[in-house]
Amino acid sequence: MVMSWIFTGILMVSLFFAAILGRGSELAAAIPTGAQAGISLAISMGGSICLWTGVGKLMEKAGLTEKLARLLSPVMKHAFPSTRQDPLLAQSLTGNICANFLGLGNAATPMGIQAAKRLVDPADPTRAGDEMCRLIVLNTASIQLIPANVAAVRASLGCSAPFDILPAVWVTSICSAGLGVFAAWLMGKVWRHE
Repeated sequence: MVMSWIFTGILMVSLFFAAILGRGSELAAAIPTGAQAGISLAISMGGSICLWTGVGKLMEKAGLTEKLARLLSPVMKHAFPSTRQDPLLAQSLTGNICANFLGLGNAATPMGIQAAKRLVDPADPTRAGDEMCRLIVLNTASIQLIPANVAAVRASLGCSAPFDILPAVWVTSICSAGLGVFAAWLMGKVWRHE
């Protein structure tokens, strides 16, 4: 609902300034061009998303997500203590983290929703606990090893080396995820002591 208001506001501001500056014809020409570019981008990204989502499903069917869950279990038990008692939560979180590693936020979302549902406290379902806040932070500022969606966008725009941004992506995603988790931990401590 909020996004529809934001987009309506952007449209109104554009129309207002186009009318004031006398650039209505340029705005009218930009609308179909922008729509065509949006469709082209969506189609080019669709192939990449389908590929990596399929890879994720193959990993799940081959049992790799369970193996990754065991491999990541020492870290997961510290970040998400509930995974000690809930193996399905551990698998959902591992699948979510792996999809984010591949830069597939679209594929990570369903597993993140499954994990979030398992993290809801039945005694107080309206309150987000520390683990849910960490999950949201890790989803928002995910560490990406292979930024598949970004590379697909760059390739669709004619970039000859769409993955040449890898070192910058690694550094920024590790910094943002680390800082976000630290902030969530700190806010959890401060909030409890008030």
